[in-house]
Amino acid sequence: MPTSPTESPRSTAGRCSAQHVAVIMDGNGRWAQARGLPRFEGHRRGVEAVRVAVKSAIEFGIPYLTIYSFSSENWSRSAEEVAMLMGLLKRYIRNDLAELHDADVKVRVIGMRAGLAPDIAALLDEAESLTRANRGLNLIVAFNYGARSEIVEAARSLAREAAEGRLDPAAIDADLFASRLDAPDVPDPDLIIRTSGEQRLSNFLLWQAAYAELVFLPIHWPDFDRAAFESALVQFAARQRRFGGAGAAAPVKSVS
Repeated sequence: MPTSPTESPRSTAGRCSAQHVAVIMDGNGRWAQARGLPRFEGHRRGVEAVRVAVKSAIEFGIPYLTIYSFSSENWSRSAEEVAMLMGLLKRYIRNDLAELHDADVKVRVIGMRAGLAPDIAALLDEAESLTRANRGLNLIVAFNYGARSEIVEAARSLAREAAEGRLDPAAIDADLFASRLDAPDVPDPDLIIRTSGEQRLSNFLLWQAAYAELVFLPIHWPDFDRAAFESALVQFAARQRRFGGAGAAAPVKSVS
């Protein structure tokens, strides 16, 4: 809700300066279970909430939105549920990609591509290729993503260069390490929202979340709407960010 009767959502988002909002979309299954519905219905309604989140981010003037769509640990779910989730992903891309493109949304995908089914990999490539030149909202989709794996791959990349004599280990610092992550040109998240009331990061953006503000909403993801997004932004606006110091100045990070 706005902080004052006359304040618009856009002014709230603008004042809080949230350049990058990341979302852990949790609670689809529990939403369905509470209503006596199959888990599929919870996931289907969750896709509707994604559409709301994207439209709200555009309305609030947020440049970057990252959604945790499928973690590398989600493969441990039943084969039936995994197949259902892959089907929903394909349906979302096929149905919504043209609309996202028309809205000037740039789609990026982070996470491991190796081993993905060819049709899934092709759709992800198509989404990125079609929207690459867009200049509106940057929609980052974390798919088959795990932060520990991302960090390990970055370390391996640097270790290979050092072993080959192309990199002095003493030259490795936080900026160089961050440059080997999946989307080094994307600014770190200012705000991470998690639905369902759970209060953990679940292997999501562990490096990038070092100074993120966390907001945990006591609603399941299918109930996430514009008002819930705005509520999280208002909470963010009320925080004083110190970044380890006494003031509220943010660390400088170059973003291309």
